[in-house]
Amino acid sequence: MTAHDFEDLLRELTPQVLAALVHRHGQFDACEDAVQEALSDAVRQWPVDGVPDNPRSWLLTAAGRSLVDAWRSDSARRRREVMVAALETSAEVAGQDDTVLLLFLCCHPALSPPSQLALTLRAAGGLTTAEIATAFLVPEATMAQRISRAKQRIRTAGARFELPPEAERPERLGVVLHVLYLMFNEGYTASSGPELSRADLTAEAIRLTRVLRQLLPGECEVAGLLALMLLTDARRPARTDSAGAIVPLAGQRRDLWDAVMIAEGVALVERTLGTGPIGPYQLQAAIAAVHDEALTADATDWPQILALYDVLVQVAPGPVVTLSRAVAVAAVHGPRAGLAVLGTLAGDDRIMLGHRLEAVRAHLLEQAGDLVAARETYSRAARMTASLPEQRYLTLRAAGLST
Repeated sequence: MTAHDFEDLLRELTPQVLAALVHRHGQFDACEDAVQEALSDAVRQWPVDGVPDNPRSWLLTAAGRSLVDAWRSDSARRRREVMVAALETSAEVAGQDDTVLLLFLCCHPALSPPSQLALTLRAAGGLTTAEIATAFLVPEATMAQRISRAKQRIRTAGARFELPPEAERPERLGVVLHVLYLMFNEGYTASSGPELSRADLTAEAIRLTRVLRQLLPGECEVAGLLALMLLTDARRPARTDSAGAIVPLAGQRRDLWDAVMIAEGVALVERTLGTGPIGPYQLQAAIAAVHDEALTADATDWPQILALYDVLVQVAPGPVVTLSRAVAVAAVHGPRAGLAVLGTLAGDDRIMLGHRLEAVRAHLLEQAGDLVAARETYSRAARMTASLPEQRYLTLRAAGLST
């Protein structure tokens, strides 16, 4: 087993083991600490002794021992003895996968969105605290405190390891999907740092969404989100050139796109769209499918994309949707029409602080022939992003208009 296979196995097993322990014993914070101890033991022992025949059972047993050790230091002896007896009766909940419950617990409404994301990556994604800290460019100690506070808030809120009540389920599922969407987006285009993307985060988001899809096969938006991730990530091999420079969508070599991922994503869209309530992830997946099915950039069916955005802006209005729709409007009706759509975002605090509005504005100004304004806007966008690859790309675009 290679080091990569070893890491993949531990990440796959982490939510299963944690979910099994929490299902039996509650006490999410104690169980999560115990699983982390078990993972540390596996990292030390398995490379030397070999992977056990039943690695899930091995991890459950090791985590159980950690729980026993913690309870032995507890002053409530009577409660400890009852828990230890229950643990020794059966270390494993056979055949049970409560990963979906774990996702709901990590995305509890008592937590802030950053805490939901960090806890999901740690508990359900199997990433270490150091890996999560690296992904978000914060010190490991800072991330450890964030995760610790999140676990304390879950305990204080009295969160239970069960599906939310029927009346709350759609809203809570929406939070879970949003966290997975944020995880994927941060991996696909890192908000800061030297790398354009983090393949480990996108892969983890796709894996967890697959798990959710298996457990909730009737939820159209889960299928839509999975399709969106697959259709988007399929383009990753062509997003940069051999020197690591960003290649915009129109200039990408489409023969480098992952045809298998595209086929799976398109099939999901075709099977799902129209079979239930239409949500934003299904519509975004449909838009991605139109892009991916075009053999060349010039063959892109922009009128169909614009029609889908017109529906999306009704289903899920917001500045990001408006920004993306402006690009489609420009492709169909010309850059000045796209710039007019961007003008409707003036004063919207939710997007004015980001660089993407200025980057799109610069692109449309360039298309419209206003090169002086385009150059200034590209430069302004470059100063607004903490992503080094995007800084370089935007600076080069500005420089190219100076000659």
